[in-house]
Amino acid sequence: MEDSRAIAELLYEAEKSLTPVEPLTATWPDLTVEKAYAVQLDGVAIRRQRDSLKVIGKKIGLTSLAMQKLIGVSEPDYGYLFDRMLVREGEPVCRSRLLLPKVEGEICFVLKRRLKGPGVTIADVLRATEGVMASIEIVDTRVKDWKIKLPDTIADNASSAFFVLGSKLVDPSDLDLRLIGMVMEKNGEVVSTGAGAAVLGHPAASVAWLANKMGEFGVALEEGEVILSGAVTAAVEAGAKDNFLMSFGGLGTVGVRFC
Repeated sequence: MEDSRAIAELLYEAEKSLTPVEPLTATWPDLTVEKAYAVQLDGVAIRRQRDSLKVIGKKIGLTSLAMQKLIGVSEPDYGYLFDRMLVREGEPVCRSRLLLPKVEGEICFVLKRRLKGPGVTIADVLRATEGVMASIEIVDTRVKDWKIKLPDTIADNASSAFFVLGSKLVDPSDLDLRLIGMVMEKNGEVVSTGAGAAVLGHPAASVAWLANKMGEFGVALEEGEVILSGAVTAAVEAGAKDNFLMSFGGLGTVGVRFC
């Protein structure tokens, strides 16, 4: 795509300066999903070169019906997770470092074997998984007022910002991932509940989709990577001094606080 690098540079500067940009699909009406993934790859290259970031995993977005309705799309997307996105549980996240953050509860997969599409199935994902964990993803957008279409969020690395992992790694064969319930609390009050089945019917189906989708671009899910399988419920806005706690059946809890 002719403008791919220019759009990636624009998003990079928006993130650094905390100055949102107008919707990409308004400025570049021909920005398709395929072209947006090219922008995303340019953005990954820029961050690796300028910020010495290391890719430690991938994330899947827009997997639940709730999130698809919230954004107004009908298919998932994916992005890259960098080492500096990982927040230790108990470490505060400064609201001033973000534009319009939202918080999601997700089931994280830790891979012990490489997965590459096409043809990856739920069974393949489960066999390749060392364990699953409770996790929180903090999403943010460099596009003004979250006025995004699917190509906007893809180009913006699937609206990634930070993520937090729980402390309990569980063999997926010990659980029915579809039936894992999650309760999200914000400042001590329950704000949403959901179950693993909200993620494409099965969280491992989401990871299989990712492996097959990335396989189209010659990219694999690598051994040791963490894969955020997608939000169980719609994302909830986060402000300064907000505290979130996610409780997952069989996986324990994971929390994050904003300062």
